[in-house]
Amino acid sequence: MKNLTLILLIGASLFSMAQNIEIEPDLNKIDTAKNWALKNREYTIDEGVHFNAEPSDGLLWIKDVDFSNGTIELDIRGKDEQGKSFVGLAFHGLNDSVYDVVYFRAFNFKNPERYTHAVQYVSHPEFPWHRLRKEFPETYENEVTPVPEPTDWFHATIVINYPEVKVFVNNAKEPSLTVNQISKIKHGWVGFWAGYGSEGSYRNLKIIPN
Repeated sequence: MKNLTLILLIGASLFSMAQNIEIEPDLNKIDTAKNWALKNREYTIDEGVHFNAEPSDGLLWIKDVDFSNGTIELDIRGKDEQGKSFVGLAFHGLNDSVYDVVYFRAFNFKNPERYTHAVQYVSHPEFPWHRLRKEFPETYENEVTPVPEPTDWFHATIVINYPEVKVFVNNAKEPSLTVNQISKIKHGWVGFWAGYGSEGSYRNLKIIPN
């Protein structure tokens, strides 16, 4: 009985350790023929992964990561051009159409009239930003604190404990956005995301499952 108890304890400990293994993909070795999937974008590798702008939403999925709850960290850089910098992270992706996103409007970071539209949660395809803003005003978007320079790299920490999502910027102690996911999907792919007409850059991706 003691041996059995010891085996169970070791097994539980190993399982717990496995659940908390940090995943840091090598962004210099992206292979879209194997463990990555690209949609509606071209990308280059410089300081990080850079998306070009296209008249559609763009994605770069990590196909071999099935993420449910935990923490995702990355650095993002957008542009200070109105309507041309929707950049963020997709998660709980089932395919190229069904996924949740946290993204940033860098051009609104310091806009005195639109700063409360700086960080946004959406759930595609049923709940894009315009539907959420109309039906649930000021619920799924907010200002960013502290406020980054619109053209600088900034650090985003996204903590997911379904259904709750918290978004922190530049290692702040308080979240810039706290929402409950609309989607019923509790796990799936993780990937870089850019919205319509947007280019952006991403680096230092770290995925820490619970």
